[in-house]
Amino acid sequence: MTTADWEERVSAAWARVSALSDDEALKLVDALVAERSETDAAAAFEAASVRDYLGLESEAEPHYRRALELGLDPARHPRAVIQLAETLRTLGEFEQSIHLLTGWLADHDDHPLAGSARAFLALALTSAGRPVEAVAVTLEALAPLLPQYGSSVAAHARGLG
Repeated sequence: MTTADWEERVSAAWARVSALSDDEALKLVDALVAERSETDAAAAFEAASVRDYLGLESEAEPHYRRALELGLDPARHPRAVIQLAETLRTLGEFEQSIHLLTGWLADHDDHPLAGSARAFLALALTSAGRPVEAVAVTLEALAPLLPQYGSSVAAHARGLG
């Protein structure tokens, strides 16, 4: 079986997950993960993602860390960073979440998922008791989308943080 075949089956599994029980979803994805080697970063990511989806964040965290350690492809890497950061926030590790997202954003400010990362950063900042910084991050993310006053909003947002 090729990697492309496995990827297609993973996509098909995720298309079905919402219609399955938690146990069925976990078994489905874990069966696909078991087909890959223990050093397969994509498989580790999928193992993390299904646990995260099912609300098993404490089980998802080590899988995310392993996937990132092994080296993910460019499509999965940013998703793993964002999903791990949100998992950490859910687990009460707010500063780790903030550190992970700010570090990634420092190098990927123009990435298509940067806006999503900023949204989760705002959530982490809020959870950490830093609501003014959260508002600043949110407004800076929103500013480019405004038909007017975007630069003014961005400037004011920078003044908040």
